Amino acid sequence: MELKALLNGIENFKVKGDTTIDIKNIESNSKKITPDSLFIAIKGYDFDGHKFAEEAISNGATAIILDMNADLKGIKIPSGVTIVITDDTRKALAICSANFYGNPSKKLKLIGVTGTKGKTTTTYMIKSILEAAGHKVGLIGTIENYAGEDSLGKATRTTPESLELQKLFYQMVKENVEYVVMEVSSQSLKLDRVYGLQFEIGIFTNFYKDHISLKEHTDMDDYFNSKLKLFSMCKKGFVNFDDFKGMKVKSLCKNCDIKTYAINNEANLLAKDITITNVSVDFKVKINNRNERLKINIPGRFSVYNALAAISVANELKISTEKIKEGLEKVTVPGRSELVPNKQELAIMIDYAHTPESLESILQAVKTYTKGRVICVFGCGGDRDRSKRPLMGEVSGRVADFSIVTTDNSRTEKPEDIIAEIEEGIKKTKGRYKVIVDRREAIKEAIKMMNKNDIVVLAGKGHEPYQEINGEKLPFDERIIVKEFLEEKK
Repeated sequence: MELKALLNGIENFKVKGDTTIDIKNIESNSKKITPDSLFIAIKGYDFDGHKFAEEAISNGATAIILDMNADLKGIKIPSGVTIVITDDTRKALAICSANFYGNPSKKLKLIGVTGTKGKTTTTYMIKSILEAAGHKVGLIGTIENYAGEDSLGKATRTTPESLELQKLFYQMVKENVEYVVMEVSSQSLKLDRVYGLQFEIGIFTNFYKDHISLKEHTDMDDYFNSKLKLFSMCKKGFVNFDDFKGMKVKSLCKNCDIKTYAINNEANLLAKDITITNVSVDFKVKINNRNERLKINIPGRFSVYNALAAISVANELKISTEKIKEGLEKVTVPGRSELVPNKQELAIMIDYAHTPESLESILQAVKTYTKGRVICVFGCGGDRDRSKRPLMGEVSGRVADFSIVTTDNSRTEKPEDIIAEIEEGIKKTKGRYKVIVDRREAIKEAIKMMNKNDIVVLAGKGHEPYQEINGEKLPFDERIIVKEFLEEKK
């Protein structure tokens, strides 16, 4: 594709060189550059792509896009390489990527889900309902990307970078996908990974403190305002009206047609008469002017909120009550209130809870229906918001009957240092706990001490089949580990 065609839609740019050259590839990573590539320099939290412009050229880049706000001194660009200077290379990457793949998102109907918690489960619910109704659905999110039932690969982040995202859309168009349901993270909105997309429907699940760090959001206002961007890209929106911030979305996003769902407050869609067991939740909701009772095999009150969001979308798309019920009854989500099947009939749950709010939510949920003890195994990720560590310790100490504090994705931090900060919170409670730094041994100890009336909640890892330690992702699938220990327990 000619460079000038790739640049179509970019505002405020200057060019030095030939714009009719043929571009065969686009990259923002200089190491992935091949001959006749366009290199787009992005300034990130850890690396500044402008420092690798010369490496990109030596690897075969024949055109480069640089940010006019970056430090461009000292970059040596040989003659014959076309230079484009723009005021925002992140937006340029999104636009060029869309042009390179033929603007595939315009051939798809996009449904975006944002919020602190519930994004993954809500997307899986919507996908299941749409498929029950006979539609071919793409899924983009935290766990894995799909075109219908075919995997397009494990996810490396909640919402991919714009270049990868456009490639996924392109693959989905080739697979005749009609709808794409995707998690839209605050980071992707802030960093313009989804820039230029138009969503049919946007969903706001809830808002809690999370992702506040040097590499994420500066404060809660930045976090919230980033999420609001989704509703400037939507025709219609659905918002959790029981959420304090959710209540404000409608008045702040007046150009989007927003409706509400809730359990406690008056809303367009309301759940009533909720019954929760250790394996499911059911409730009444009005669909097509009739009160219907729906069942979901994911226990917990939060499942009701996620289902209400999915039902709101289904109602908007005129999907029948029968197909809504069918889709919700069939849905399963890896690492979200996931019970590990075993012959001993022990309740061992794997959940992605990694914030104080999500940990409290899952522990309170299981406590309501568990006859014995709630045993919680958890840690906190390294190189992330440190303020939540003592808060999570306090939550587990207060709600769980016994806590085992251990390692999560420690990244570049020492696990012992993270655990010490968690202990500051747990010591404020009367909760019984122990520290076992090795997560595998912590899981083993929890299973060893439990009986058939207890439940073990393995919190934090969820769907992740690895532990991230010192820049390495080491194999660590809790489902496999649990099954190994259960064999030993026989």
